[in-house]
Amino acid sequence: MVEQNKKIPAIQLEEISRIYQMAAGEVAALAGINLTVEQGEYMAIMGPSGSGKTTLLNLLGCLDQPTGGRYYLGGEDVSALPDDQLSEIRNRKIGFIFQSYNLIPELTVLENIEIPLFYRNPHDSDGLQRAVRLAEMVGLGSRLDHRPAQLSGGQQQRVAIARSLVNDPLIILADEPTGNLDSTTGQEILSVLQEMHRQGKTLVVITHDISVAQHSSRIINIVDGHIKEQN
Repeated sequence: MVEQNKKIPAIQLEEISRIYQMAAGEVAALAGINLTVEQGEYMAIMGPSGSGKTTLLNLLGCLDQPTGGRYYLGGEDVSALPDDQLSEIRNRKIGFIFQSYNLIPELTVLENIEIPLFYRNPHDSDGLQRAVRLAEMVGLGSRLDHRPAQLSGGQQQRVAIARSLVNDPLIILADEPTGNLDSTTGQEILSVLQEMHRQGKTLVVITHDISVAQHSSRIINIVDGHIKEQN
């Protein structure tokens, strides 16, 4: 008997493949990937260069579409949605944290955090207060009017983390979130991610660094487009 209160997985991949047409022929970046990520899970994806981990990240983030198979995001099949619907899904259900922060230099800390709100609901009366609370949560409550150039790398990544949370997404995808940071600052960012996990957020981190992956509760290894190991 199915448990009545069992949560729908945050992510469910069924036989996902991604094939690229190259001059030399077809290249299978992903080949029959099956993967389930439960709500509230903290998972790391590792793999060597060319293994398929970036392709997988792009598919999970609805930045690309699979050649075959099904991708269910919060129970919704997003495998073959048109671009406009994928854009809406990204804004509503996915928070992104990038290695290079991807902040807009002309905007303040607060304005950068608020960006996703403008695409979802520009008239959200609670958005400003939520953005301020998130800035305070990541330790930037006193720097709301600063611009990215006035911040350290770690502070810029904290802005990116707050921005990823402002729409209360279903999942958060972090691509090498400590890659541009020194080890001490990187540990601070990992502590913030762990706190997000403790608060119930679903995190998927792409990394080549085992010390980063070990902060997660589960590690997936990808080699040549296949999942080789699950911890």
